[in-house]
Amino acid sequence: MINVTDNAVRQLRSLLESHDAPEGKGLRVEIAKGGCSGLQYEMSLDTQKADDAVVERDGVQFLVGRESANFLRGATLDYHDGLTGAGFHFVNPNAARTCGCGTSFEPAQTA
Repeated sequence: MINVTDNAVRQLRSLLESHDAPEGKGLRVEIAKGGCSGLQYEMSLDTQKADDAVVERDGVQFLVGRESANFLRGATLDYHDGLTGAGFHFVNPNAARTCGCGTSFEPAQTA
């Protein structure tokens, strides 16, 4: 499904701990219409739903809904913390074009 870096795992664990998230919460990663390139990444803390693909690493879960799976297949989720900003970042082989801020993309083909 998706690849998740060690930095993303550490950041999610820290986020869950700082929000006193109950057991079973993970990071939901979804694709929605919007942004400057047509589709945008959305993330939220959530619990697993019946049709989710689940990537579990080191005790934390990344949840991908069925409608978003084709747009994220083979993508890598990373976390960067630097002078120009901090946040989760995708490297997505399914994107033909991305916007300058990196939060939206145009799909290479209709999924």
